[in-house]
Amino acid sequence: MNIHIYAENRRTKKKSRKRQKSSSPIIVRAVKRSVRWARNIVLILVGLSLLITLTLRWINPPYTSFMIVQRVSTNLIPYKINWVAVKEISPYLLIAAVAAEDQKFPDHYGFDLKAIQSALEQNKNQKRLRGASTITQQVAKNVFLWPKKSFFRKGLEAYFALLIETLWPKWRILEVYLNVAEFGPNIFGAKNAAYMHFKKSAAQLSQHEASLLAAVLPNPHRLHASQPSNYVQQRAEHISSQARSLGGAGYLESIWD
Repeated sequence: MNIHIYAENRRTKKKSRKRQKSSSPIIVRAVKRSVRWARNIVLILVGLSLLITLTLRWINPPYTSFMIVQRVSTNLIPYKINWVAVKEISPYLLIAAVAAEDQKFPDHYGFDLKAIQSALEQNKNQKRLRGASTITQQVAKNVFLWPKKSFFRKGLEAYFALLIETLWPKWRILEVYLNVAEFGPNIFGAKNAAYMHFKKSAAQLSQHEASLLAAVLPNPHRLHASQPSNYVQQRAEHISSQARSLGGAGYLESIWD
C-alpha cells in the first residue's frame, strides 16, 4: 500500500515539474519579447527627438507644445508666433533676457550648477520654491513639453536641454527663446510683445522697454510690461543694472561663433 502511495506521489511530482518546465520557457519568451518592445520604443522615441531637435535648428516652429497646452486648458487662442531673426531683435532685449534669466548663458552647457545648488539651499527654508532653469532649459520646456511641474517633466527637460546645447549654436538657442517666450497673456515672442506693449518693432526697443519685457518673464500673466507696477519697475531697473555690469551687448559676443 505504502509502495503504491509512494509511486503515485513520485508521478505527481514529475508531472508538476514538467508543467513548471513547460511554462518557464513561455514566461521567459514573454519577458524577452517585452524587453525588446520596450527597447525598440525607446530607440524610436530617442531617434524622433534627435530628428525633431536637429530640424528645429533651421526651421522655425509656428507653435510650441506650451502654446498648444495653453490653448486647450484656457480656450484662448494664442497669437501665432511672428518670427523675427535674432539679428533683428534689439541688442538691449538680448542682454536683458540673459541678465534677468541666465547670466552664465554664454558659458554653460545647459545647466547652471551653482544656481541649482543655491536654489536648493534657499528652498529648504522657503514655502515658495525658487527655480534655477537656464534659458536652454526654458526653451526645452516651452518648445517640447508642458507647464505643469513634475520630476518626470524635469527629467525630459534636462534631456532636451542637452540635445539643444549639442545640436544648436548658442545664438539659435537665444533666438528661439525670445520668439517662443510669453511676455503677456497669450503674447508669445519678441515681435508680438514689442508691438502689443510698445507699438514698435523688436529692433526698436529701448533699454528700458527691453528691461520691462524681461522683468515680466517669470510671470507674464500677472506682471505687465506696458502698465508696470512698482515691482516691475524696480525689477526692470535691476535688470538694466545687471546688464550694464555684465558689459552690455558685448557680453554676448561669444555666442555668435
